[in-house]
Amino acid sequence: MTQKAVFWDMDGTLVDSEPLHEAALVAALHSVGIPPPSNLHQRVLGVAAWPVYEMLREEFGLDLPFDDWIVRKYDHYLPMAETLVPRPGAIEIFNELRALGVEQAVVSNSDRLIVDANLRAVGLSYPGMKTISRNDVREGKPHPEPFLRAAWLAGVDPTQAVAVDDSRTGAMAGLAAGMKTIFWPEAPMEGPPGAIVINSAEELRAELGLK
Repeated sequence: MTQKAVFWDMDGTLVDSEPLHEAALVAALHSVGIPPPSNLHQRVLGVAAWPVYEMLREEFGLDLPFDDWIVRKYDHYLPMAETLVPRPGAIEIFNELRALGVEQAVVSNSDRLIVDANLRAVGLSYPGMKTISRNDVREGKPHPEPFLRAAWLAGVDPTQAVAVDDSRTGAMAGLAAGMKTIFWPEAPMEGPPGAIVINSAEELRAELGLK
């Protein structure tokens, strides 16, 4: 059965942007003389900008004010955004669900600036499209608020919606919102308890009831 609503994470789920985020973060760290830790990717995957900043400040001595730091990172990221490509199969599924009239939204822990730039880069932008950025909520993922806001905007009960996310942080948010949660990591890994773990677009199609 096709779902009533599907809410998508953006970075790593709809668009293959995680390598760009990591490259921008590494470049910004080098620019302030901080060697990036070897486990940087695992530590920041799916995490919003402010908690990452706090971690860098507390553990690595970053001493820039947040606004100066985030400008530095985005100055590296935004020129690269034009090179973004979709995650294979994801946008095709998004467009198929849209044609079927399924309510959808993009639910991201990224700032509005990044959400809009990324979606434009891969051609996923249309009038009335529902998008939730970190700037639109009080609490980011893993708090359920971003996915709950998506349900409110779509006019559906959270229990009638599906959350699709590539990070454990995002999957935890979908579960906390009471949604069927599909964990689609970029590399195979164990998901949070209660999430449905998949490893391909074909598996995603099956879980969403598409033939």
